[in-house]
Amino acid sequence: MSFSISGKTAIVTGSASGIGLAIGKQFAAAGANVMFADTDETALLSELGTQADKSNIRYFAGDLRERLTIANLLSATIDAFDEVDILVNGARQVVTTDPLDPEDESLELLLNQTLLPTMRLSQQVARRMIKQGEQRDSNGPNGAIINLSSIAARRSHPELMAYCVASAALDQLTRSLSVSLAPHRIRVNSIAFGSVMSASMQATLKDNRAFRQDIERHTPLGRIASPNELTEAAQFLASDAAAFMTGQVVTLDGGRTLLDTVAVPVH
Repeated sequence: MSFSISGKTAIVTGSASGIGLAIGKQFAAAGANVMFADTDETALLSELGTQADKSNIRYFAGDLRERLTIANLLSATIDAFDEVDILVNGARQVVTTDPLDPEDESLELLLNQTLLPTMRLSQQVARRMIKQGEQRDSNGPNGAIINLSSIAARRSHPELMAYCVASAALDQLTRSLSVSLAPHRIRVNSIAFGSVMSASMQATLKDNRAFRQDIERHTPLGRIASPNELTEAAQFLASDAAAFMTGQVVTLDGGRTLLDTVAVPVH
């Protein structure tokens, strides 16, 4: 089965930096048409430069919390490339939580900025994929949706309570959408990553250098992966090589979730 995504069209959100940017560039290099979407138009222009509008690359800047923005993103993609075959929901944010502060709004923030836009964009794109499938009049796959999640969905940290809860909700959204969209031949999977140099991790480590050693010490492979190391997994999930794979949360964390961080041999 082919890992090729050449000629397919992908929307990649959160693609002005970090992992989303790496996935978008990997897909474009593999021959896919890519719509890079992010709120940061300046960063999109800086990263894409003169490539935009002159090749298989376009960009879209907007706030995906707004329903109209989601509709405009899909319209811009169709106008540029006629179809959409792949959606990568890569827009995400990491914020800290005070778990004992009833005024803390971090969970509401993350649900509004990550979970709900992912669900709404997936719904809109899936409707388009279904329509395309009807026009093709074939029994082949109609599309693939990939969500970027986190190993925080299976781990707890008091200062990241909202992020852990939002990540767990995103994993359940992946499973639920996969069942709902399976009759329409649309696959939905997720990549839960950890110990990968995302844009948010890079910003945090810049101000907290000691954190790097702690992360590396608790990652069995002993290092932090570059964003490019996640892109091959994303391409696999987007390709026909994963044609019978849906509703799965693939972990890419250098073995970090395998460790019991309690030092004493007692349960």
